[in-house]
Amino acid sequence: MTLADPIGDMLTRIRNGQMRSLNKIEIPFSSFRSKILEVLKNEGYIINYNVKENKKKIKSILVDLKYYEGQPVIKEIKRISKPGRRVYSRATSIPKVLNGLGLAILSTSKGVMSDADATKNNLGGEIICRIF
Repeated sequence: MTLADPIGDMLTRIRNGQMRSLNKIEIPFSSFRSKILEVLKNEGYIINYNVKENKKKIKSILVDLKYYEGQPVIKEIKRISKPGRRVYSRATSIPKVLNGLGLAILSTSKGVMSDADATKNNLGGEIICRIF
């Protein structure tokens, strides 16, 4: 089965897993998804993720969700740039999420990175999602 928006599917799986208080969720593998998960891990929104392969050589990603005092660390995770409407931003005009308390993930020419890293490196790009 092909998905129209695989990144939106990943974000929805994370959102649904945290609503059900699951410790681990499984996501179909892609390198772009793993790069987004790497940013989430570095920023402290998830504990870890691992790539596993089943007997039929199909890869998937196991994500360890993070909770603090029984509440999910991710309060909101929202897709910004969608397949029908791409959203781009210059380095000087990257929007702040919750006055800097949240995180925006961007796809730049130097790879996938957080809004703070993109601003520090003076890079703009496609705004994938926002998290707080």
